[in-house]
Amino acid sequence: MFIYPGICQWNAAAFSHQPLEGTLYAAAEGGLYEDADVSAGGNPILMGILGLKVLMGYIPLIVCAYYLIRDKKDLLFLTRMTLAIILTCCGLAFVQYLFLKTGRCEGTRFAQGANLFRASLEAKCFVGGSLLYSPDQGQIRLPGTFVAPWQWGWFLISAGFFSFASAFSDPLARWRTIGLLSMASVFVMAVLSGQRIALAVVPVSIGVLLVLTGQVVNLKRFIPAAVILAIVLGVASVNNPAIVQERVDSFQSRWEASPPQRFITDQFRWALGVQEGILGKGLGRATNSARVFGDTAFFETYYPKLIYEIGPLGVLAFLAVVTVLTIETFRAYRSVKERNLQSYGASFWVFVLLISYNTYYYPLDVDPVAVYYWFFAGVVLKLPELDRQEKLAVQGIEEPKASKKRKRLKRAGFS
Repeated sequence: MFIYPGICQWNAAAFSHQPLEGTLYAAAEGGLYEDADVSAGGNPILMGILGLKVLMGYIPLIVCAYYLIRDKKDLLFLTRMTLAIILTCCGLAFVQYLFLKTGRCEGTRFAQGANLFRASLEAKCFVGGSLLYSPDQGQIRLPGTFVAPWQWGWFLISAGFFSFASAFSDPLARWRTIGLLSMASVFVMAVLSGQRIALAVVPVSIGVLLVLTGQVVNLKRFIPAAVILAIVLGVASVNNPAIVQERVDSFQSRWEASPPQRFITDQFRWALGVQEGILGKGLGRATNSARVFGDTAFFETYYPKLIYEIGPLGVLAFLAVVTVLTIETFRAYRSVKERNLQSYGASFWVFVLLISYNTYYYPLDVDPVAVYYWFFAGVVLKLPELDRQEKLAVQGIEEPKASKKRKRLKRAGFS
């Protein structure tokens, strides 16, 4: 399946935020390690191969998406399957929360010392991997169906975009309703799972999408959706006021203790400070999963990590790639005239824009966002072709099969 739902717990240790042997932390609770240097030792060739795979291994998904989505039916199948994945993952994560809440799983509530505040693979429950559940300490970070809590948080963020797209763009009312339920489940699980970043980003992204897609002025569709979503979230908040207040307080305390802008600035400063040239320390040297081949530095921000590995010139080259992709996907979705297709394109494009320049944590390094980003960029690039097909269908014109074949060959570089 080309959309990984994260239910399988593969390579859990590689993405767990635990103190790992052979890992030097660029950022930690006590500050920055100014003298950490992992540019030597290990197997640089194997580390480089794995680092290259992590950096660019999913780019071919753009082409896969372009040719897999042959018509509008394929697009609707993709978006509806995505809704099924979102509801399944949120449902399993809710069961995980209930197991922890009722005591069927202990979590980390009986851990000692610092382990009360640290996600652990030994505490995993029902699905997913490393989790933190110490309610007496106000510490809840659930991984849902993924191997680590932060991966689950970024899945919820991406799910907000995809559920919004279906809730306001699907031609069938029942699927729009399912899209609304998916949006509600994303909000609820962001609260219950203790995902502060999802709790902050999802509402903002929904607001931006309402404006960019024009749905805010589409009162016939927007108001019923807003009312249903408000009722669901309102009932959940009234029934669990303590949980909601605890999550809000947790977000505020985290922001005050370590403001994201200062956190990101410190990591940029450290990455630039250890540079000895303009080419970086080498691919894989700050890739967590590459530690099996040698010592690695651990960064919690994406572009400082790239600066450490491939230097300023490499980062500029990568920024050029994502900028071109962002511009081309923008042009593609803006050229679409059919309303629903353009709404899908706007939702996917805002997602591409966010991930392209996001540096807080590193969702482009691991599933599922690393898959979604490149794949849905390919989907957006295919929308003008789907729009053209819709125009021909409205006019009652069927494109000849021979013409379709010639177009495919021409795009492939054959005359």
